[in-house]
Amino acid sequence: MKHRTNSNRIILTTLIFAGIVLLTGCANQEIVTPCLKGHTFGFLGGLLHGFIAPFDLIAMLFRNDITVYAPNNNGAWYAFGFLIGSGGWGFFGGNRSSRKKG
Repeated sequence: MKHRTNSNRIILTTLIFAGIVLLTGCANQEIVTPCLKGHTFGFLGGLLHGFIAPFDLIAMLFRNDITVYAPNNNGAWYAFGFLIGSGGWGFFGGNRSSRKKG
């Protein structure tokens, strides 16, 4: 009986995954070529944008001209700086806050 339950779970998971893939295939693609003119942001730009990302996220809810991630970036270096700046790897995390005081 347990084998049948696992089989049903696998079938259900596969159907949900297939449905998600089919629905995302219908999504609109944004044209970003007008945004890609001008200054290109590199590692330091990504680092700065990572630091201010929480504030950008809040401001993005109220204004359409603010984004969290710069569309005009130079690729991997910008992404690496953004990841470090946003604390994605825990460089600026609260390691000391988990220690017991006493």
